[in-house]
Amino acid sequence: MPRSLALAIAVTDIAFVSYWAVALLALVGAIALPPEMMYGDYLNPRVVAWNWSFFPLDLAFSAFGFLALNAARRGDPVWRSYALVSLVLTMTAGGMAVSYWAILQEFEPSWFLPNLVLFLWPLIYMRRLTSGTRPVSA
Repeated sequence: MPRSLALAIAVTDIAFVSYWAVALLALVGAIALPPEMMYGDYLNPRVVAWNWSFFPLDLAFSAFGFLALNAARRGDPVWRSYALVSLVLTMTAGGMAVSYWAILQEFEPSWFLPNLVLFLWPLIYMRRLTSGTRPVSA
């Protein structure tokens, strides 16, 4: 696995597991988050539901990312498949959030730009991971 891909996956997945840990702590009232750090309309139950709808997707891309890193460390070529799944799910999560904020015409940089990055950075590696692979025959 290229070092830059390993770093990108590790940073992204650690950040998302941390984000959801903080979100869970806030949900149960263990911590209070400053309103200025929150996304637009963060008290609206529908927006809260929208945010939590990303939970399984974010955990899935993080799980596949960690599996890819672990497989690459062991020298197991399955890391490529795990990494590709992680990248596709990361791009999906970023794209969904970017679409949501764009539809609402809310371009708050602290929320829009990180999601745009999540949508774009996987593209750098997806071509490399899929080039030279042959289609599976039925």
